[in-house]
Amino acid sequence: MASSSFAPLRRRNFSLALSSSFISSIGTWMQSVAMGVYLTETTHNNIWLGMMTAAGWLPSIVGSPIGGVVADRRHRQSWIQLQNVIMALTAIALAVLQLTHHLQPLVCVLLAIVEGVCSSASWAAWQSLLPDLVGEGEVLAAVSLSSAQFNLGRIFGPMVAGIVLAVASPGWCFAANAASFIAVVIIFSFVQTTPRNVHHEVVSFTQQVRQGARAAWSQPSCRYAIIAVGVVAILLSPFIALIPSMAIQTLHSGRVGTSWMMMAQGLGAVMGAVSVPNLARRTSRRFVSLLSATGMCCGVIAYGASPNLWAASLLLVVMGASYIGILSGLNTAVQLHAPLPERSRILALYTMSLSICYPIGALIQAALSHLIGLRAVTSLFGAVALLGLVAIALWRPQIVSTISATPDTTTRQE
Repeated sequence: MASSSFAPLRRRNFSLALSSSFISSIGTWMQSVAMGVYLTETTHNNIWLGMMTAAGWLPSIVGSPIGGVVADRRHRQSWIQLQNVIMALTAIALAVLQLTHHLQPLVCVLLAIVEGVCSSASWAAWQSLLPDLVGEGEVLAAVSLSSAQFNLGRIFGPMVAGIVLAVASPGWCFAANAASFIAVVIIFSFVQTTPRNVHHEVVSFTQQVRQGARAAWSQPSCRYAIIAVGVVAILLSPFIALIPSMAIQTLHSGRVGTSWMMMAQGLGAVMGAVSVPNLARRTSRRFVSLLSATGMCCGVIAYGASPNLWAASLLLVVMGASYIGILSGLNTAVQLHAPLPERSRILALYTMSLSICYPIGALIQAALSHLIGLRAVTSLFGAVALLGLVAIALWRPQIVSTISATPDTTTRQE
């Protein structure tokens, strides 16, 4: 019998969708490494890394609500395909401009905004589609595998990007990302799901968004998860955006070091993703959540004090596993507790919380790094997160218990 962590892979539609996302993830991380290297080498200013992060994530303010509403009302696979066509065009533009030596940092930011809108709009549909591709008892495993493929792409993408950047320019990484988006469009043509009962009453877009927000706020598990992912995004997630700076400017490891560090985090994330469902089954989701949060906070503190590339890479493995444990737990809470009619919109709010708070945290930490140094900033924010976790564990333990609770499936149909 297959491990519970890999049970969803027995389902054809899930395997097809996951495969397409994996191909896209490789391209995304190739572009991420190449873009980080390009901006760091061109500008020598961490603010551009923060701006790029903001440009890629803040558009979810627009994209996530639109994607959530459309995903609840329309054919999700077609919506995902449309967004990937547009993202392929932005990646092609980046490739052409860089290869012809006309690319500028500001153009990168503007194209990132377009891609950010499409990515967040597509992500809401992808997340709400997951439970329709697997059995009800396989949702946590499906979420973990979805995270695993994205982070497995973080291993292969930087690896391939490192090879390409050693012999060629970043433009070829951008071109590979464009090809990966096209692959998603093709593969999703073969993904099929059971027709849904869609409500066709005439309701304005803003009313639909408000309905989703009310449904999310009225469900404590969803409410706590949405708030928690925002806090994590501000305090802990920004280390991801600043890896190129840590590798090139702090550890003096260059392009190769950037690739190695991103690969290390991806390796840890994959290890965490494949082990989280089994560990949760043997213990509890609450235990996994607390273990992951503690490991992440302590890992970030130590990462800030890393003396060299190898110590930083080892810590990134730990951080990658812990980070995926946190996000998988919070995402699963929303997946399981969200009322079915509003599931896409509530997941869109979850995505917005992460997508808005992450670039804000990245910009804050990038700016502070000019004043007190990147090492000090990273460790400081990790320490703040650890103190917050201890406070919750001591004085508000019901928050973790509520997020980790098993839902009453009958209420989700309302």
